[in-house]
Amino acid sequence: MKLNSEAREIYRGIKEEIKKRVQLKESLNYLEEFSLTNDKEEILRRQRYLQEGFSKIRDDLKPVLSKIKPIRFRKEYLHDRLLVVSEEEFERAKSLDICDVSLKPEEGYEIILSTNSYGIEVELSIGEIAPELYILPLWENRETLKALATIGKLTNSPSVAEEILTELKKLEPVMKRKELLENLDEIIRREEERLNSKIEERLKEFSLTLSGKELLEFLRELKDGNYGAIFSHFSQVENEILGEIRKSEERLSELLNLDVEVFSRENLYPVEVSPETVEFLRAELEREIKVETYLTSREILKRIKHIIPKLKEELQRAYELEFLRAVKEFTKGFVFPEIASGGIAFINGRHLFIENPQPISYVVGSIANFEGTNGERIVILTGANSGGKTSLLETITQIAILAHMGFPVPAKKAWVEPLDELFFFRRKRSSYGAGAFETALKAFARSLTRDGKKLILIDEFEAITEPGAAVKIIGELLKIAYEKGFYVVIVSHLGEDLKRELPFARVDGIEAKGLDENLNLIVDRQPKFGKLGKSTPELIVEKLAKKKRGKEKEIFERIWRAFKA
Repeated sequence: MKLNSEAREIYRGIKEEIKKRVQLKESLNYLEEFSLTNDKEEILRRQRYLQEGFSKIRDDLKPVLSKIKPIRFRKEYLHDRLLVVSEEEFERAKSLDICDVSLKPEEGYEIILSTNSYGIEVELSIGEIAPELYILPLWENRETLKALATIGKLTNSPSVAEEILTELKKLEPVMKRKELLENLDEIIRREEERLNSKIEERLKEFSLTLSGKELLEFLRELKDGNYGAIFSHFSQVENEILGEIRKSEERLSELLNLDVEVFSRENLYPVEVSPETVEFLRAELEREIKVETYLTSREILKRIKHIIPKLKEELQRAYELEFLRAVKEFTKGFVFPEIASGGIAFINGRHLFIENPQPISYVVGSIANFEGTNGERIVILTGANSGGKTSLLETITQIAILAHMGFPVPAKKAWVEPLDELFFFRRKRSSYGAGAFETALKAFARSLTRDGKKLILIDEFEAITEPGAAVKIIGELLKIAYEKGFYVVIVSHLGEDLKRELPFARVDGIEAKGLDENLNLIVDRQPKFGKLGKSTPELIVEKLAKKKRGKEKEIFERIWRAFKA
């Protein structure tokens, strides 16, 4: 179905409302599959798809679906890997485009994979050469896997995510070591502080306290060159400090799962680890972690590689469920329209973008029987200003567009005929003069040129030209539309004049009933079929007569009395 610019603006607004409710951007791809169509069978297929999909959506799915993130298997997980192969394997290895390939080991690579490195036999496959390309993204997206497992339970669909999570537990020890590597500077600093604190405590405990007699004896021994007594005290403290150093290194060795000797034995206080030693330790730890990551990833991948395609399907299903959830949320309280021939009609239709709108029932054409109608395809909508005439045109447009997308519509019941084109001509409040009139006239004429199923909605054409001319122009335009079998609803204050010109047209009216206690117009926005609606200037004069003071009040009261005469 083709739309003019104003109708397309409403179409965009509908899609934006759905997009606001979609939590996962990947789910938006499904919205593109619901572009406008006038194929009846396609509309019915979409309706069946949505009905079935809505039945699977539960309220507790929303927070779970929000945790889904894309799982991308990327080459960025490999930075410095070299595959060492024979000459006959070289071209095939290069074609895999996974990592650098060479006939011999080269400098600058932390890990070199070949049939001789680390005792690993490497097949020329991604799974053998770079299993981390699969396993690390899965590890980083464990929350997504947990969410997929939960979604499987909530929708009674078996999930492979549980099995993958079980296998990924084998990677936990390696990942813990990786965390230690990332925090190595902090770990060493804390151990330095702890060790120096221990040494300080021991030095405070050590003291040399001598009585007068002991002092004389001590000085005599020093004079005789006997230093053994004092050195024995220091030697004892030194041994205790060395013991604390060994305990610290044992603690680090156990924590890092690596033989560690980092503290100097020469300068016992304060102890510190040199930057060079830390970097050496980091390099050793990093090398071991890379090897462990590779070996463990390869082991895990062998067990789960066959179910990764199924995991990708589950991710797509999650995106689809999120789309369905968002559409169901947007269309809560809506109904799927009946797709038939004869125009458009609805019972208790509601405007999408007005808060707490008054439900309206309306029909254009013979698609449904409403009292006061006779299958008219040309309708003139008249009535009070601010009575909801423009809003009704918008509601008709919204229902027509949603129906042609295959979505439910905001109504208690609805009937829609598939259309080739929909034109909505909104009143341009700021456009006056010959230029605006000419532009509008050409646009209306274009809407009548092509044949086919067509709905044309026009909002107060006479606002941009003279009333007398407007009757003639609108009359001829509506005659052409009638002759071509189009459906038209035109908002106009010239209903009485147009009715005389167009006996085939139905004139509906929205009427103001009076004033409320705050002197606001009371309007029943439900049009009266086949009845001319008055704009009730008398009520506006009455309102001004009651609100104004002094001389102005006298003037409006006089005008009001004239209405009653």
